Amino acid sequence: MADSLFGSGFALARVALDAATMRHETIAANIANINTEGYTPLKVGFEEYLDRADIARADWSLSRNAVTPVVEPDLSTASISPQVALSTEIVKLNANTIQYQVLVKAMSRAASVLQIAISEGK
Repeated sequence: MADSLFGSGFALARVALDAATMRHETIAANIANINTEGYTPLKVGFEEYLDRADIARADWSLSRNAVTPVVEPDLSTASISPQVALSTEIVKLNANTIQYQVLVKAMSRAASVLQIAISEGK
């Protein structure tokens, strides 16, 4: 219902919030396994899939099922060091926290606009 009231942007923000939550949990798992031999760091793939889905030109309501966050091995650091770097994970955690807060604030503002419309500006 919210998607029909707010449009496709609200649906995209909702899925992005899910991705941010998954990313937070994934980063926490990486930090928890920092001293585990043979552990491969994980990442959440989401933004890359948005680019591939070409959402800018497509109707989000038709393609949202094709774009879901996925936890996958982070092979980008495997050639450098197979272990988890605490400083890198902390930076990722901070960036993800800021992104999450921005998404929540945007959704809150959209909801407050609807509340004003419902109460006829009173």
